[in-house]
Order: sequence, then C-alpha cells, then structure tokens
Amino acid sequence: MYPLTERIKIIERHLIADERGWFLKVITGTEDNIPSHTGEVYLTMGKPGQSKGGHYHLQALEWFTIIEGDAMLKLEDITTHEKLEIEMSLSKAITVFIPNNVAHIITNNGDKNFILLSYTDKLYDPKDTIVYNFE
Repeated sequence: MYPLTERIKIIERHLIADERGWFLKVITGTEDNIPSHTGEVYLTMGKPGQSKGGHYHLQALEWFTIIEGDAMLKLEDITTHEKLEIEMSLSKAITVFIPNNVAHIITNNGDKNFILLSYTDKLYDPKDTIVYNFE
C-alpha cells in the first residue's frame, strides 16, 4: 500500500471576502475521485445587518443550513410571487431545500456573524444565477 502522504490530497481553496463577509467553496464537484453526480458544497459568512444572495437559479437546487449565528431566509417563487420567511439558527438547526426558480436572500438578523453551509446539485454557471430584487 502507498504511504498516506501519497494517498491524500490537499486542495487549495480561494476565500472570497468583501464588506458583507466571506464565501468559500468546500467541494466544487471537479475534484479528482469525486462522483460525477456531485454538485458543490460551500460556506458563506454574513456580517450583522448584511444580506447574501438576492438571486434565483433556473436549474440549480440548493440546501441551506446555518452552522453559526442567526439569519432570516426570504424566499419568493418567481412565477406565483408567493413569499416565505424562515428564521434560521444553529440553536434551531434546520436544512432548507430551495428548488429552482425560487429567489432567495439571507440576512444576518443577529449580533454576530452567521455561517451558512450550502450544497447545490449543479456546478456554478453564471448563466444559471439570475439577480432578483426583493422589495
């Protein structure tokens, strides 16, 4: 058997940060040895009072779980305009499945940073992310 140093792989990642917080992809779906059906796993951090998202996807499905802090997830079906607000926090741990064509924005409504763990079934395609204005 090969030594462990030859069997593991350390993959450098790119942390994207701005005044709202940060974003980090954990799994991109393009890694060696990953099944072809895998999408992306990512983390994003939002600072108090800041929002992340504000878009919908034509094809991609997503699952959101808060792993630190508090946030309000706002959803809107882009066809029917039905709206839904979901309080999210680690203390009330839930995962929210978001189907395609449902706009979503998550706002930090707490006093410390939130961290959101997400999974999407598709690899990132900018043509599949449509900006949506929440009123």
